[in-house]
Amino acid sequence: MRLAISVFVIALNEADRIGQTVTAARMLSDDVVVVDSGSTDGTQAIAESLGARVIHHDWPGYGAQKRFAQQQCRHAWVLNLDADEVMSAALVDEIRATFANQDPPADAYRMRIVDVIPGEAKPRPFAYAYNRIRLYRKDKGEFSVSPVHDVVQMAARASTRQLNGVVFHFSMRGLGAEITKFNAYTDALVADLRARGVAMPVWRVFVEFPVAFLKAYVLRRHFMGGVYGFLVAMNYAMFRHLRVAKFYEAARRARQTGEALR
Repeated sequence: MRLAISVFVIALNEADRIGQTVTAARMLSDDVVVVDSGSTDGTQAIAESLGARVIHHDWPGYGAQKRFAQQQCRHAWVLNLDADEVMSAALVDEIRATFANQDPPADAYRMRIVDVIPGEAKPRPFAYAYNRIRLYRKDKGEFSVSPVHDVVQMAARASTRQLNGVVFHFSMRGLGAEITKFNAYTDALVADLRARGVAMPVWRVFVEFPVAFLKAYVLRRHFMGGVYGFLVAMNYAMFRHLRVAKFYEAARRARQTGEALR
């Protein structure tokens, strides 16, 4: 049974992952929208062959692209997925039950997005997850226009509840691909931090890597992933270190050139 819920996805060169994302979304929705910013690997054709509406839109940043995608949706209720996220069968069933009377009791619903390591089909026990609003009434919420963050901003007094079903997050293609992604993303993060006038103390250059590694390996429970879990935690620590290192470098360059540090 398909519901009057639009599912929207933003994509760029996701031919290896978007198929299972759209397939799961079509189990729930009669309106799956994929906003593509210029894929060259056939992402558009794969999504269209599975029943999605594909719309081209040049890249304006994460939040702005998701806001544009939401605006293309036909239904009053929308659900956002990334191109590397797949709804579990349990989540699909839970959403169907929530909409069984066509009058859900809340304006928005949070769901847990759970990491799946490369080469596996589902999350390991106790895998790291984060909790986000992804299903909501589009007259009650929309994405911020941040170039680097994608957060749904809900209207005042909008009600929110939690769903128990999870989204499988196939975020990693591999260790090397992850490093390439982190290198580009940290450039955007530093530009955003400087534009907002955020300060970062120099001492973080020295402690960011070990603290981030412990956070990933222990608190995010990557130690349960064996050797590969250790490597994933190291990659995460490198990402956090790069962000701080590039911020320090940008500030140093600004001082040397007399540029205003904004």
